[in-house]
Amino acid sequence: MNVRYGILAAAVAVFAVLSCEKKEVVPVPVQKPEEKPSEKPVEPAVTKQLFGTVIGTEKAVDYSSGAVSFTVNSRNCAFDRDFNTFFASYDRSGTWAGLDLGKKHVITKVGYSPRITQEGRVELALFEGANEADFSDALPIAMVKERASSGVMHYLDVNCSRGFRYVRYVGPNDARCNIAELEFYGYEADGDDSCFYQITNLPTVVINTENARAVTSKKDYIKCNVYIVSNDGKELLSAPQTDIRGRGNASWDFPKKPYKIKFQEKHHVLGSPSNDKKWTLINNYGDKTLMRNILAFEVSRRVGMTYTPFCTPVDVVFNGEYQGCYQLCDQVEVGTGRVEAKDGYLIEIDAYAYGEDVYFYSGKGMPVTVKYPKDDEITAAQLSFIKNYFGQMETALWSSGFKDPVNGYRKYLDVDSFLRNFIVGEFSGNTDTYWSVNMYKDGGDGVLFTGPAWDYDLAFENDQRTYPINNLSDYIYASAGSVASDATRTMVNKIVKQDAAAKARLVEIWNASKPALSSLNDYVDETAKLLDESQKLNFKRWPILSQRVHQNNAPKGSYAGEVSVVKSYITRRLTRFDELVKK
Repeated sequence: MNVRYGILAAAVAVFAVLSCEKKEVVPVPVQKPEEKPSEKPVEPAVTKQLFGTVIGTEKAVDYSSGAVSFTVNSRNCAFDRDFNTFFASYDRSGTWAGLDLGKKHVITKVGYSPRITQEGRVELALFEGANEADFSDALPIAMVKERASSGVMHYLDVNCSRGFRYVRYVGPNDARCNIAELEFYGYEADGDDSCFYQITNLPTVVINTENARAVTSKKDYIKCNVYIVSNDGKELLSAPQTDIRGRGNASWDFPKKPYKIKFQEKHHVLGSPSNDKKWTLINNYGDKTLMRNILAFEVSRRVGMTYTPFCTPVDVVFNGEYQGCYQLCDQVEVGTGRVEAKDGYLIEIDAYAYGEDVYFYSGKGMPVTVKYPKDDEITAAQLSFIKNYFGQMETALWSSGFKDPVNGYRKYLDVDSFLRNFIVGEFSGNTDTYWSVNMYKDGGDGVLFTGPAWDYDLAFENDQRTYPINNLSDYIYASAGSVASDATRTMVNKIVKQDAAAKARLVEIWNASKPALSSLNDYVDETAKLLDESQKLNFKRWPILSQRVHQNNAPKGSYAGEVSVVKSYITRRLTRFDELVKK
């Protein structure tokens, strides 16, 4: 009887190899029934090759006609043990092939072989495991980080302790999946949550949207499940039913999209000081160092700003596809561990105010967005109050007695926070400092404070409009390349140039900050080392090191070259800014 079953299984396997386009099930070799536990001691789990029902993207492409096919070059070809056949999806991106194993298995190894003549199309491909058939709970288990030779199998060890029923290979962007052979190895078990796969030394943020939908709006949220793997795979933050939408202004138009996420519950994400629902994923597409915001926030801390947003670099996987190196940051909002103004206001002098729900124009024409109280909570009386208060500050600043310490602009504006924010912007070389200025007021009786610093991707010599910054005869905000409005430029002039007391205080704050800033290049080196593994993958996904993006000056063609630009700028800026402050 056993011999007969063996012959039958072999025949079925041969038939599947000869008809890879049609067969949906990879045969499981027939084994003898297991003996009862009482007759044989329990043995350790044995890793073996796993088989199951073939699943994945249904539409393939028939290269001979360019038409959709469900038989030619189908997903079954990835499991037929023939290097000369291959799976080629009709759609170029977001496509995959895998197995339904029937039960949960801990995966210990995966194997792959590229389509012959298309060896580069496996680079950045991801292997994932899931326990929902739609892969809404998918987690990465391995990544192909280099191109691979065809005609042979390549293997990756998997270090993930959770058991998965469904496993898949997700092709990289714009590659039609193009895989010749896939193999999965492991053993049947539920597993546990003691260890997960982390793509690099950075935390891995996994986003699986409902029905694998793309994020196409900055206004409308869609549902997703978010998982954050950190601490070398030992920690997992699981956040199902999270909301996600796009964010940003110019950055939203880049192919690498920025996101805003809103958890159902508050989380201290990756050790952040704040415990909140709302977080941002900054894309850094136009910043080839991937660190300019990180550096600006470090300058903010060293200059003594009251609040500096939390920010940490991460790798992002979106619906099974690697999206690159991002920064996970605080949402700039009122809250504990963020802007401490629960009984007050958060506003922004904002060139994009006209696109926001609640905003006003000042008497001098400055556009101001009201961020707090929130859009759906602010009352007409509150909006009128903050508009009038800002107007009173403006009127005092434009008056002949603006320098009066009691009845001048100091009655409405905290000078120290304004000057510290000025140093952060000008020292860091941010052309956009006065395109966007955050301010907050803690209560009806408090003055306006300036901060926090935000949006520094064009800083540190990354803007052709002000390049080279250290050759400018004046501050950046006063230069021809600045995007500050006339009213905003006048406001800054009055405080840092025409008010002798404020100017003297600027020198004091700068002198106190300069020693801490003098070692900033050491921090650059440390950050570059931290980002090294991730940046290599990022620029495979987005090969732009030799291209001008957004306001870039001349691209340097390498990551090391881009970092050297920042270091050279900082070295010269320490001297040049000292000259400007004290002249």
